[in-house]
Amino acid sequence: MKNFDRAALAQVLADGIAEMGLAVTPAQQEQLMDYLGLMFKWNSVYNLTSLRDPMQMVTHHLLDSLAAVPAFAGARNVLDVGSGGGLPGIVLAIVRPDMNVSMIDTVHKKTAFLTQVKAQLALANVTVYTARVEQLQIAESARFDVITSRAFADLSDFVNWSSHLLAEGGRYIALKGTAPRDEQQRLPGEWKVSGVEPLQVPRLGAERHLVFIEPAA
Repeated sequence: MKNFDRAALAQVLADGIAEMGLAVTPAQQEQLMDYLGLMFKWNSVYNLTSLRDPMQMVTHHLLDSLAAVPAFAGARNVLDVGSGGGLPGIVLAIVRPDMNVSMIDTVHKKTAFLTQVKAQLALANVTVYTARVEQLQIAESARFDVITSRAFADLSDFVNWSSHLLAEGGRYIALKGTAPRDEQQRLPGEWKVSGVEPLQVPRLGAERHLVFIEPAA
């Protein structure tokens, strides 16, 4: 297992945030580092991520999720589907304390980790569900204006399983590696891809895209 050199990791995080021009306060950067430390600690037992090198966790998880933050500028109530270890949900909740972030996963050990992160980081804007997203029921008034996921499922499955949770006028923001044209073409007819945005993630030599999906009508 690689060493967790907090100062070196924090510097890479800070440099990446500066390079992307994001407004993340020093206190929020400390929270992001606390979250990374918890993920690193729990990962040895709970297998939250296949990555074991904390420096890779900074680039592939924290900076990767932070790159998507500007796309959520107008969002107020967000659902992260298949959140796993909390990406992008926990990152969004830290840097957007004004936004309610719900996370759902079917794996209890992952939601137990998310609940622990919520408690230790005192994230009052976080809700955690252990359930299949297609079976989650909420009041109509509590529906989400943005539903997001990161490498969760085929776009058509993602939309089909969760569309009952999307508020009127809401949209999807899917975090993907490559821009999956075949997946876009398989979307149900009542949905359309309204945009595809490439992301530049510092120190990450791989493609990243946001796919925006809205009702076709």
